[in-house]
Amino acid sequence: MKHHTFFWFILPTLSAMVLFIALPIVSVIVQSLFVEHEKVLIVSKSCDPFGCTETTKIDAEATANLRADQPLGRFNGLGTYFDRSHLATKEVAKIWSSSNGYSSFLSGLMDLKFYKAMIFTLTYTFTVTPMVLVLGFAIAVGVNNLPKALRGIAIFISLLPFLVATIVGSMILSWMVDGEGIIGALLQNIFNDPTLSIKSSAPLTWIMLIFYGVWHTLPFSFITFYAGLQTVPSDILEAALIDGANKWQSMMQIVVPYLMPIVSFVTLMLLMDNFRVFEPIISFQAEAHAQSLSTFIQSDLREAGNPLYASASATSMLTIIGVIILLTPVLIRTWQDFNQKMH
Repeated sequence: MKHHTFFWFILPTLSAMVLFIALPIVSVIVQSLFVEHEKVLIVSKSCDPFGCTETTKIDAEATANLRADQPLGRFNGLGTYFDRSHLATKEVAKIWSSSNGYSSFLSGLMDLKFYKAMIFTLTYTFTVTPMVLVLGFAIAVGVNNLPKALRGIAIFISLLPFLVATIVGSMILSWMVDGEGIIGALLQNIFNDPTLSIKSSAPLTWIMLIFYGVWHTLPFSFITFYAGLQTVPSDILEAALIDGANKWQSMMQIVVPYLMPIVSFVTLMLLMDNFRVFEPIISFQAEAHAQSLSTFIQSDLREAGNPLYASASATSMLTIIGVIILLTPVLIRTWQDFNQKMH
């Protein structure tokens, strides 16, 4: 394809990417460098025969004029990124110097809102992602080995969690684990503890969210691997069986290496999706025990009467940086495999 033909071919896609991805990201970067103006206050003093009193009120006109002159806010540079609500470099240094070990340091980080959200986000991501990869591949292999008459039903059942909207599925599970729900009541009977509640325990809440994340994301991994299994050359598998390889050896030495590009793709998608976990936490109303980076952003934007746009923008940029760091090893591996095939 000629260069000018290729340019006109990809121009609509490039234009959409610039308009809906690049420009909003630039806008977020700029907003993160500014903080909201402080309100202009007027202090007035009134005296009477019994003494003097001071009253303070907001100068609405002066505050409005200040915001009109500098609509982005007051320039703060990278200050928002390193304040107590985000990277908190000073606080982290103090915790590190006073901690007696890793557990003590981790406990100290949990007292900082950003790191508490980061720890849950990483725990969720690095637990859900490998479980979905392994279970999705196992289910795909199992369904692929079923008789053809049963495959359609098995595929439909396996895709059911993916067909249910995230917020709907999480709300249903939330009702089920409630004290009056079927799962909550069952656990209370098993442990003979009528006060037992999953929602009142941080570890149990984390386990519940991770369980839901695996359940809801598993169909994507399954259907992708199942489609990939249909492309594995049957003659290579038959040759391996003739040479004496059992099914496990054929799976690990032929099928898995053949599907590695699909594994990389699924891993990339899962990492990006899991690192932005949001809907389950909101639907389960689990903010008291589990905060992710996405819910951190939402809480800043919903600050009563004064949305913290700079804080939300800084957290958004840190989230993007986190996603890039997570995807870098997978992208490097994909690039190395591509270069090996080219040579």
